[in-house]
Amino acid sequence: MAKGLLIAAFDFSNAHADEFHDWYDLEHVPERQAVPGFGACERWISEDAPNVAVATYDLDTVEVMRSEAYGAIAYDNLSVWSKRVTAMCDRLLRFEGTQLAPGDMAAPQGAGGLLLNTMNIAEEAEEDFNAWYDREHLPALAAVPGTLAARRYRAGPNKAADEEGARRYVAIYHLTTPEVTLSEAWKEAADTPWTARMRPHFCDHIRILTRAYVRADAA
Repeated sequence: MAKGLLIAAFDFSNAHADEFHDWYDLEHVPERQAVPGFGACERWISEDAPNVAVATYDLDTVEVMRSEAYGAIAYDNLSVWSKRVTAMCDRLLRFEGTQLAPGDMAAPQGAGGLLLNTMNIAEEAEEDFNAWYDREHLPALAAVPGTLAARRYRAGPNKAADEEGARRYVAIYHLTTPEVTLSEAWKEAADTPWTARMRPHFCDHIRILTRAYVRADAA
């Protein structure tokens, strides 16, 4: 069965950084790690904006998000600390979806960087978009030296297309380091005639290049 993914991205510029990281490390991630069906729970910090944080959570399936165990700690049952911290942050993205390709790949160990691309696509170009991603773009970037995993996802049908801030598609690339995206091999794989044909059809595009988060007292 296809794996699922949960992503949350925050700009925590208006929060106290120490409290933000303590909340994530000491409460928020451990709560989710205890939910059956959650796999790797990873944190990342933007290379371009040090107050932008991304968290990625592998799921056995996206249906984990509808489980009683997850509902007990999420949605209306968020902790007081969660409500306090998130109220001070600007949420850039919340995505939950099912892995389209390869389908059942889990997050690799030891990644030093993660590239996140998320977008909507013009309806008339969606069939071509999916063919481009599956036949050319994802395989080409997966083959670049330093790419540990390349996976892409689509939001579930319960996600309203017109919901504010919603993105239908996500691709994530686990990398040895963020600098992999600066290599000539990466540029060659990403810059093709088919890619150029698809770009004008991207909507609501967000690209975040990150480095693996390391807790200050563990560095």
